[in-house]
Amino acid sequence: MSEVKEEMECPQEETCEATETEENNQDSKQRKKFGKNKKIEELEEEVAKLKEELTASQNAYFKAYADTENLKKRLQSEAELTRKYRIQSFASEVLPVLDSLERALQVEVEDEGIKNFVKGFEMIYQQLVSTLEKEGVKEIEALNKPFDGNVHQALMQEAKEGVESGIVIEVLQKGYMLKDRVLRASLVKVSE
Repeated sequence: MSEVKEEMECPQEETCEATETEENNQDSKQRKKFGKNKKIEELEEEVAKLKEELTASQNAYFKAYADTENLKKRLQSEAELTRKYRIQSFASEVLPVLDSLERALQVEVEDEGIKNFVKGFEMIYQQLVSTLEKEGVKEIEALNKPFDGNVHQALMQEAKEGVESGIVIEVLQKGYMLKDRVLRASLVKVSE
């Protein structure tokens, strides 16, 4: 009976075989197409992953580059400040010596032999002052100037006729600047 069915379904064997072959070809094409689609999907997924990795790598590169540039700028700035203020600690140590020389030069002497020594000390004092000025250390002008809390330190106040309030009337200790930085504030007496 199965033979009859086969004959009924497919009266000619060649036609059935052709139909089966066509179906097999279509199945094969669909499998190949499905396989190609699957491969394309896999490749597309791989491309997407690679794009994500590339983006992450680029971001990491740009971040590292920016960090390196910032570090370079910071180091250059620190090196510039170091060069600019390299003499600060030395100058701070020399200022008391300068003060001592000034006090010694204020003493009045009568003896001619000692006056020659005083001239020698004056020359040494002038050399020291000019050397410090070459390095950017300058005296803060204070006498008869308005009091400035940034560069002056008031130790006393005194009422003085003919002088308006807030004017420096006496410098008790000279102050010095190193370029644009206060090395030592001036100790002053200010009018009331």
